[in-house]
Order: sequence, then C-alpha cells, then structure tokens
Amino acid sequence: MALAAGSLLAAGCRAPFNAAEFRDPARSGISQMPPGKRPFGNSKSADTYRANPVEAHAHFATGIVYELNGESERALEEYFKAAMDDLENEPLVLEVSRQLLKAKKSEQALELLTRATAHPGASANLFARLGFIYAQLGRQDSAVRAARIAVRREPDSLVGYQNLFLIFMRNEKAKDALNVLDKAAKVSRVSPEFLVGLGELYGSYSLQVPGQKSVARARGLAVLKRAEKSKIAAPELELRLADAFNLLGQNDESAKLYQEVLEKLPATSYLRETVRAKLTDIYLRGNKTTRAAEQLENIIRDNPTDAQAYYLLGNIAYTGTNYSKAIEQFSKVILLSPDFEPVYYDMAGAQISDDKPADALATLEKARTKFPQNFIVDYLAAMAYDRLNDFTNAVSHFNAAEIFAKVNDQKRLNDLFYFQFGAACERAGNLALAETNFLECLALSPNFSEAQNYLGFMWADHGMNLDRARELIARAVKAEPKNAAYLDSMGWVLYKLKQPKQALGYVLDAIKYSEEEDATLYDHLGDIYSALDQPQKARDAWRKSLSLEANEMVRKKLETSRDKARR
Repeated sequence: MALAAGSLLAAGCRAPFNAAEFRDPARSGISQMPPGKRPFGNSKSADTYRANPVEAHAHFATGIVYELNGESERALEEYFKAAMDDLENEPLVLEVSRQLLKAKKSEQALELLTRATAHPGASANLFARLGFIYAQLGRQDSAVRAARIAVRREPDSLVGYQNLFLIFMRNEKAKDALNVLDKAAKVSRVSPEFLVGLGELYGSYSLQVPGQKSVARARGLAVLKRAEKSKIAAPELELRLADAFNLLGQNDESAKLYQEVLEKLPATSYLRETVRAKLTDIYLRGNKTTRAAEQLENIIRDNPTDAQAYYLLGNIAYTGTNYSKAIEQFSKVILLSPDFEPVYYDMAGAQISDDKPADALATLEKARTKFPQNFIVDYLAAMAYDRLNDFTNAVSHFNAAEIFAKVNDQKRLNDLFYFQFGAACERAGNLALAETNFLECLALSPNFSEAQNYLGFMWADHGMNLDRARELIARAVKAEPKNAAYLDSMGWVLYKLKQPKQALGYVLDAIKYSEEEDATLYDHLGDIYSALDQPQKARDAWRKSLSLEANEMVRKKLETSRDKARR
C-alpha cells in the first residue's frame, strides 16, 4: 500500500466552487452515501464536515504502523479516516480512493469521493475519479454526470473528457465517445500533455471502431500536429507523442520523433532500449530491415545479453537468405535463453536452408529432449533427412508429423505439406503412398501446378494412368506455358502414349526455355528421336546428355544405337 506521508498530507489544489452544483443532489445527479453505509465509522456528513489536519495526521501515522506490521485492512481503515478528516487534501483523497478500489472496496471509495466532491474547491480530478467509481459500480448515468462536471470545472484538463470517453465506449456508445473527443479538440490554449493524451484517445477509438478509423485518424493527427508545434522539451512526453503518431499509422513521423528522443536521452537512460525497440518494430513493419538491424545492433552493444535482439537479427538474416548469419544469431539466443522453444526450430530451418541437414537434426534432437512432442520437430526432421537423400527416414518423420497434426493441429496439414510428403515417398520408391499424398495435396489446392506436374510425370515415368497423367500435366502447362519442367513432362507423357511426333515439340520447347542445360531433357529428346527413327539425332542428344551428367542407362542406349548403325 505504502502511502507517502510527506506529499499526501500536503493540502490539495483548489478550484472555483459552484455551490448549487455540489449541494443539490437532484441537480447534480450525484447522491450522498447514507450514514448507515459508512464502513469504517467516524466519517462526517458533508454538512457537518470541518477539516481536522491534526486528526488526519494521527490516523495516517496509525495507518503506517499497521501497514508496517502487515495489517493492511486496519491500515486502510486508518488511511480512510485520515482522508475523511482532510477532504481538501486532494492527493490524499485520490490515493486512498485508489487503494480502496484496489482492495475491491468500491462503496467505501464512493463515500470518500462523494464527500470530497461536495466540498468547496473540489477539482476535476476528484470528479473524474468519482465518475470512474460510479462506472465500476454500474451506475452509468451518475458516472456520466460526474465526468461532465469534471469537464465543466476544468475544460483544459483531459481527465474529465477521458472518463466520459471510456464510459461511452464501455457502453457501446461510439458516436457519443467521438463527440467527447471532438469537444476536447476544440479547446484552445491547452498543454502539450492534453493534446498528446487526446491524440492517444483518438488512436484508441480508431482501433475499437474500425468503421470510423479514417475519421478518427485524421482528427487525431490534427491534434498531434498541434502538440508537435509546441516544441516539446521533455523526452518522456515526446516519446508519448511518437507513440501516438505510431498508433495512428504515421510510421515515418513516429520514427523521426523516436530518433530525436534518442538524441536527447542520456547514454545511461533506461528508455534508450525501449525507444530502439519501437524503432525496430517500425522498420520491420516497413520492410526496412537494414535500419531495423542497425537498431538491434545498438541494443546489443548496450546490452550484450538481450536474447530478443539476437532473435530478431536472426530472423532478419533468415528472411534475407543469409543463413550462416541467421545460424550465428540463433545460436546466441539458445545460449542466452535455452528454454525459448521457437528458436530451436528457426535454427534447424536455417541449417537445412544452409545445406547443413546433419546440424539441423542435432538441433532438433536437443529440442526433442527439452520440449513436448510437436508437429514442427518431426516436419523439420523430415526435411533434413530429405536433404540427406535419406528418403526412408524422411517418409517416417512426415508420417509422424501427420499423425500428430491430425490429433492436435489439423491446420498444419496443408497442400505444401502433402506435396513435400508425396515427393519424399516417390523418391523412397513408395509410389502408392506418393500418389495418395499428391492427390490429397490437389484436393486441398486443385490448381497447384507443381503438384499436377509431379504426379503426372510420376505416372508417366512408370507407365501408369497415362491419360489422367496427360490431363494433369496439360493443366500445369496451361498455367505456365514456358515452364521447362512442365513442357518436358508433357513431351514425356506423349512419348509414353506412343505419340513421339507430338512429343518432340514440347521437349524442344523445354530445352529452349530451360535456364540451364539439363541432362534429362537431352535424354528424353534422344528417346523421342529414336522413336521417330532418327538415330543420328538421337545419338547426338544422348551424347549431349552424357556431357552434362554421367548416366549408365544413357550410355548403354548410345552404345546400342552405335552398334546398330555399324551393322
């Protein structure tokens, strides 16, 4: 609880007093608490109240003794009595009411604020707190009246407008809430703090009422521009201004202000890391990864043990395909924060992409021993074994990942998963399971041209379902008519269908559009020329294939053709 005696026992601020506004409950709409409702005793009615600072000090001192002895309930009772004996002490009243609310003693807090606001000199802060308490108790009409009084008494103080805004928003009266903000925006000669706070409220409104986002943002930005022109000197307030611009979607403006704040903050300020983190977030959202990385490097320079900064740097490097740098950063995260599970999977992914699948498997094994079974560890293990050409183990881990996901996370089983699973099965020689997975992939994504081509070519290469294979490959070619792999597949399935004349054009186009010379394309071209009874062209194609890649089957076809030519 820890109420500070020195400041809280000092006299509170005064404000002009309108007797009718306070004394007539029917006019103000704010009732007095009946004496029988007083929980702690010794409280006086507003009409008989006389300030007694001596008793207030005594009760306050007693409260401190109780608090030091761990008797918080009795301490709060004494603090309540102290505040009731010195209702003009605004800081004390506000702090005691806050502690009462924290202790879920809303009725007692209401009594205290009701008495305090009935006293001459009650400020907007007191009425705003009274309104908050009424709102907590579900007495919305009284809450609105109290907040409106706060606005009338101090129109250049934001607290009354803020309470009205919150009350209306809680009661789903978005139009009334916006009107409150607009009324506050019309007040002239207000402090920069007022304008920044009002801009924050417009930002909150834009998030809560999407249909009015553009309106709220425009009005909020106008308010913040007024604040910016006031040449704010305090870094803390300028930081709030930058946050408000950020909230309203003004990334460039907020970034500029954050940079200005950094220049003003002392080198030892704890805020520097916070500001750099905010700048990093803006740059990352704007895809300005170089600038984001600069901020993260500065954070690490000031705090070499900041695991989150290393993690973000690793992700930037990963996204930029600098996998070795990503691995370096992720390894530091694991060292500094070994229980942060996601970094193990990011690390393994980077190692797979960096063609270090064995290292990835070691990383995944560490994760497997530290964390519960999950989809991603088996999925990444499957990808690592695939890179190692250990397709049997790849299929085994794909299967384990699928079983886990079917029970725990069905969304993981998307078209890409089944495509990768099918490819591993095909390479492992399990054509039936490959077919099942490719068909599952196409059921989820019927226009997945790469899957259409893969399954069609697999069928064609093994002389299976040739008509259906041709249909699938034709759809892939239609989607990407200059894709060399798809054109080659179409040529190959036509060759298998005993249509070498039609096949020839597709394979020649595949060679034409291929970015690099490919041994398989020339092998297929040789087979087609052979079927067309053009042995010299067939031998030329096979020789070209062998010059690109040694292949025993192609060599045998070439030798057989030579032998026939000699005879």
